[in-house]
This record gives sequence, structure tokens and C-alpha cells, in this order.
Amino acid sequence: MYRSKVGVDLAKEVIQVCTYTNKKVQLNIEMTPNEFLCWLINSKPATIIFEACGTSNYWKQKAIEAGHDARLISAKLVAVVRQNQKTDKNDALAIIQAALLPDVTFIGGKTVEQQQLQTIKRLRELAVKHQGAAQKQLVSLLLEMNIRISNRKGGIISAIEDVLEDATNDLSVECRQAIYTAKEHLRSLIKAVHQYDDCLEKSASVHPDCKKLLKLEGVGTMNAINLYLSLGCFELGVFNKGKDASACIGLTPIQHSSGGVVKLGSIGKHCKNSILRSQLICGAMAAVNQAIKREAKTKKDVWLKGLVERRGKKCAAVALANKTVRTAFAMLTQGTEYKVELLAA
Repeated sequence: MYRSKVGVDLAKEVIQVCTYTNKKVQLNIEMTPNEFLCWLINSKPATIIFEACGTSNYWKQKAIEAGHDARLISAKLVAVVRQNQKTDKNDALAIIQAALLPDVTFIGGKTVEQQQLQTIKRLRELAVKHQGAAQKQLVSLLLEMNIRISNRKGGIISAIEDVLEDATNDLSVECRQAIYTAKEHLRSLIKAVHQYDDCLEKSASVHPDCKKLLKLEGVGTMNAINLYLSLGCFELGVFNKGKDASACIGLTPIQHSSGGVVKLGSIGKHCKNSILRSQLICGAMAAVNQAIKREAKTKKDVWLKGLVERRGKKCAAVALANKTVRTAFAMLTQGTEYKVELLAA
């Protein structure tokens, strides 16, 4: 870190800048985005700490371009450190106070390419949620009129079209028109999800780190991108060991230790990113199901089969997801390739 430290509290229209030098706050003023950009360019190199939030990646990139040492810090930590009421000035001061704590874990920022990849992923997640909500609502509303539809033959869209063409169900013209509109909306959401999947597959196929991660068991396009965004650009934090990253995702048992007695519980219901953990475990479960069906060819297959016999498939899937995160962390931080350990012939 440089001797001068600057805490920056970002908002939509204004930016609060607090400068700390020689163990004293030199200034704590409000700026517009344009004024702050000029200030970055004209100021001497300093350590600038941003609270991790919207637009923080953009401003970190601009600060680095201007020659500063830019870092992101957890907003949750800043909220704990803040001493007085929540104001922009107090937040900017709390950012500096949090950065001065010993053994603080900073959050790594993203490049423009990584932000674009995250944008596609987030848009897909939103489309999947809307698709599920629209489909469930249509099925439930039709069930209220004792019209039962199934997606076994031709999918949900085909089933709704059969309902609209059925003249014996006593639906009014206006109700048929409303159901038709809802069906077309659902069709557009399904199409959007497929288009987002295509964008992600093309992005993963040309990105070297994502291509490496695809070699891991239970890791497809979505999980490769998830691991790259979370570990490759240190979205969760800057860790020294893979087990720390796995614990942050929520794939390790929760500790209840005291007085030298170590007690381990479950992996916990709540975690920082439940979607990431869920997708990793789903991918691992698919790999476990394939491993128990075929003859073991690798040392990991032998380990998985033994774990399934002792603890069951669900526990084995969580253990495999944990191992996958730790392996991916080593691959991304050390620049290594994944090599399958085959059994001796």
C-alpha cells in the first residue's frame, strides 16, 4: 500500500472521497463522477479503497489506469466498522478504517471482458426465473378450471396449444386470447434462455481458463464460467488456499468449536451465493451418477464409489464439488492443467 490512503464511497450521482495521510484525515469531500475522474488523473499515486458495489469495478479500472493502487473491500465489513450513523462521510471514513485492520481480505475486481461474461450469465439467470414463474402460473391457473396439462408430449407450449384448440373446455374468447398471450410470452422466454446458453458456450469455448475448467468432472459450460468468475477474478475474495475459497462458497461443514473442542456441522442452509453452490452440487451429482454406473477407471472414480457406499450419493456430490473448487483454484492461480490419475493396468 502507498502511504496515502483514500476511501471512496460510491453512489449513483455523487462520490464521497476521504483522504488519510500521516495518521490523520486530510479531507472528506463530495464529488461528481466527472470531478472524481479528473481528481484520479491529477492526484499522486495512492492506495484507493472502494466499497465493493455497483460501478466499483469500473472505477477500480480507471484508478489503475491513472497509476493508483486500487482495491475493493467488502461492504459488509465496512458496515460493521462504521461507528456513527450511516452517511456518505461516515461510510468513506469507515472504508479506510476497515482497510487498516490486520489480515483484511480484499476483493479482486473484474476486467471489461469478465464483466461482459458476468452480464450474460446474470441475464440468463433472470430469464430462467421468469420462465419458471410464467410456466408455473399458467399450469396453476388452468388447473383452477380443472384443465390439466402435461409437458410429456411435445412440451408445455404444445400442451397449451391443445387447450386453446379444444372447443369443449368452455373457455371464453377473451380468456383464450389472454392464455395465448401468456403462451407466446413463455415461448419468448424459452427462446431467450437458449440464446443466452449459446452466447455462454461460444464465450467459454474461446476463453483459455474456461476451456481448462471444462476438463473437471461435473463441470459444464455454466459451472466453468461460474468457477472462473468466482475464483479467476477473485469475486469471492483473495484467498491463499483453495479450502478457504470452498468454505466461502459454502461447501465445507460449519464449525461450532470452542475450548479446544472441534465440532463440525452441516454445510449450512445459507451461503453467500446459493445459486453457485447449487449448480456446482448439481454438476457433481451428475458425475457421481455416471461414476457408480461404470467400472472405475480413475482414482477419483474409486474414491467416489467408496464414498457413496459409506455416506450416500448426496454427501459424495458435496464432497466432489468441494474437491472441484479446490482443484479449480489451484488451476487458475498456478496456471496448471487438470490431469486425470488413471488406475494402473
